[in-house]
Amino acid sequence: MSTFVTGSAGEPAPMPLTGERTVPGLTEENYWFRRHEVVYRRLADRCAGRDVLEAGCGEGYGADLIADVARQVIGLDYDESAVAHVRARYPRVDMRHGNLAELPLPDGSVDVVVNFQVIEHLWDQGQFVAECLRVLRPGGLLLMSTPNRITFSPGRDTPVNPFHTRELNAAELTELLESAGFTLEAMLGVFHGPRLAELDARHGGSIIDAQITRALADAPWPEQLLADVASVHIDDFDLRAADIDDSLDLVAIAVRP
Repeated sequence: MSTFVTGSAGEPAPMPLTGERTVPGLTEENYWFRRHEVVYRRLADRCAGRDVLEAGCGEGYGADLIADVARQVIGLDYDESAVAHVRARYPRVDMRHGNLAELPLPDGSVDVVVNFQVIEHLWDQGQFVAECLRVLRPGGLLLMSTPNRITFSPGRDTPVNPFHTRELNAAELTELLESAGFTLEAMLGVFHGPRLAELDARHGGSIIDAQITRALADAPWPEQLLADVASVHIDDFDLRAADIDDSLDLVAIAVRP
């Protein structure tokens, strides 16, 4: 049985930061957390009053956010420590352990499948998308986000992140979804807004590269960089369809016919 660490008040402590997932409540992780959180916030209304599966829910903060508006939220993850953590920290989520390639749900049992920053970790992406189609009711939605391969691992044959198996660009993600039988409603991109553009300029052209450089050096954070990373908010990101190949992350909204 997996265990979790409790904090001083009996609440589960934050999950350890391994690079495989982002977690809330860590100053050094705030940029990545907000970059993920913005997609949950902007698409939460698509889950209102519906039965939702978050496939690959990780730490669970997103599933709990969706629970504010959904009729029911089922969380699913293959990592037993994540399952135990979510059950302890987010009791509104019906948390289950299972394989994303064989979703443990009946046919046509949910209205929405949420899959944010997960598809790039999977070996059999086509099988997973087919499973999403199977468990969705007619007219149901698949909401998916993933790093844009063009900007996340530029010029590389293999992903920068060692936890990623295959990253996608917008055309490849569209083909993956449509070949499984989905109709693509929208393909959006996550971009830095004006304030993050200012922070990019302050840190040599890229606040992302500044963070990666510090991580690779395994050195203390420069005071200004830490303060700027801590200040990032979801309103500092834009979601739009234009210039999709220049986006940081891809956000697909697909419909089961």
